[in-house]
Amino acid sequence: MNWLINFLIRIYTRITCRIDAPDFQNFPATGPVIAISNHTGQIEAPLLFAHLQPRRVTGWAKAETWDNWFLRWVFNTWGMIPIHRGEADMHALKAAFRALENGMIFGIAPEGTRNYTGRLRRAMPGTVIVAIRSGAPIIPIAHWGGENFMKNFKHFKRTDFHIRLGEPFKLNVEGVKVTGEIRQEIADEMMAQIAKLLPAHYRGEYADTSKWTEKYIQKVSL
Repeated sequence: MNWLINFLIRIYTRITCRIDAPDFQNFPATGPVIAISNHTGQIEAPLLFAHLQPRRVTGWAKAETWDNWFLRWVFNTWGMIPIHRGEADMHALKAAFRALENGMIFGIAPEGTRNYTGRLRRAMPGTVIVAIRSGAPIIPIAHWGGENFMKNFKHFKRTDFHIRLGEPFKLNVEGVKVTGEIRQEIADEMMAQIAKLLPAHYRGEYADTSKWTEKYIQKVSL
């Protein structure tokens, strides 16, 4: 069933989108990976999930999504992890660690919610906890064009959907007391890794490149 859903999504997105992803094939074929990306609307999550196959992929999704019977069926088939936002959801956190221990891709949007304009919002620090405690490598994925999907779909137009992969990295916090302020600083550095892959128009909260730092970013080879 998982294969069938992903197969249908790949067909659907290739019909409704012109997918521009020149380096997508460079995504590592094995091993645990945290994939961080911007979050613009309805189309990028299924598109990325389906096109990363045959890699096993999971991620957090707001628990309210399971109230919809169809989405509940799809998300359970995918093995998505429900998370209760606004609280310390230890069940969701432990499930993320188990997924990475099993060599899966764990996908997360540091913005924490959809950004309908395509312009980046400031990152939330929750991603940092998973990245630090798991020690898994992180790959930034930037995409743009998807914010126009519903408008184009209603007018029977295909959407130009662009995807770019960044350099893999890990977080280096050796000797650092990771306070709430430091977690936010790290989250901003992670988000800047996405911002640098986007056209300047989409960088939003991260438009000022002079503020981009890599104090906690350690580039790695996979």
